[in-house]
Amino acid sequence: MSKVCSVCGKGRQSGNKVSHSNRKYRRAWGANVQKVSLVTPTGKLEKAYVCTRCLRTMNKANGSVDAE
Repeated sequence: MSKVCSVCGKGRQSGNKVSHSNRKYRRAWGANVQKVSLVTPTGKLEKAYVCTRCLRTMNKANGSVDAE
């Protein structure tokens, strides 16, 4: 599963993990994406990966979006 939102393009983000002794090493965070069924303008169902922020926005604008 590719961790990239098909709506906004949000993906992996990297940074430092800092231990209690203040040692720093690189780590990565994945976007919180869910596989959902979307209806295209032609009326066809299409499955896509969408981040939870975009899901909240779609639900507010359109009603409900089916998450699997």
